Amino acid sequence: MKIREIYETAVRMGREADPRGEKGIHRVLADAAKALDDLPERRRWEFDPESLSNPFADTRVLVGDPEAEVRRVLVGIDLQVGEVLLADRLGPRGKPIDLLLAHHPEGRALAELEAVMGVQADIWRRYGVPINYGDSVMSTRREEITRRLHADNTEQSIAAARLLGIPLMCCHTPADNRVNAFLQARCDAMDEEVTVEDVVDMLKEIPEYREAVLRGQGPTVFAGEGGHRAGKIMVDMTGGTSGPEESIDRLAAAGVGTILGMHMGEDHRKRAEAAHMNVVIAGHHASDSLGMNLIVDEYERRGVEIVACSGYIRVSRLGG
Repeated sequence: MKIREIYETAVRMGREADPRGEKGIHRVLADAAKALDDLPERRRWEFDPESLSNPFADTRVLVGDPEAEVRRVLVGIDLQVGEVLLADRLGPRGKPIDLLLAHHPEGRALAELEAVMGVQADIWRRYGVPINYGDSVMSTRREEITRRLHADNTEQSIAAARLLGIPLMCCHTPADNRVNAFLQARCDAMDEEVTVEDVVDMLKEIPEYREAVLRGQGPTVFAGEGGHRAGKIMVDMTGGTSGPEESIDRLAAAGVGTILGMHMGEDHRKRAEAAHMNVVIAGHHASDSLGMNLIVDEYERRGVEIVACSGYIRVSRLGG
């Protein structure tokens, strides 16, 4: 495959599983086109042209020629300078790496993470939270994230990859969309009388989470009790990063009984506990790995060799 094909496949698969649906995706792309039209000519150099066809600002080819051929990819949850050096060292050991593929974004793809957070309002709407509330509070939260990331050094791994001549790409929201849809479908198929512990057991049947248990980071109950009934289960694994704490209260009022997430901060957990909401945390790296696997399988199907590192749990679902 070419790097361009790997990139386009990730975007396509992310769109297929996006909670907003194609109508919502078209709205995001239309907003990008309008933003370009509204820019004065003197500022158009600032605009990211990829946003006209890719609705995921946190998924980009960061280094390398998109037309370069790829036979072997080094995939990791976080690819920092150490992983770039690892890729360089694997060449002399008989495993030349044609592409570094990170889950978590770097560079502009990280600096503009707030651009993908709006999807959370659409997810909440599915569970009865008004879209006007979601849009309003997410606007404030997005501004907070922009300020928080502004001072970060987001170019370290990119600079290392460029100096060593190793292409680098990140795939964030498309993978999160895939794991979100995968787990929500499983939760929706469960009996309405299932307990919180039943949800945990369901997760442990999935290979990535079984491996995470052995690593000491398996699924766990963060709020509530295992014997309590789960009620309506909302999977919360996409949308860039956590929304505002107050959204927990709105979701509880709307009837969500259990949140199934990748991770949750202590302030959010306490808010859920106060609202008598159950919280099951599946595990960050295992969830990221599952989402990446659901995309990376397509690369392997087309003959690309996958090398796992940096917290990535590789599980192929190709069979045979």
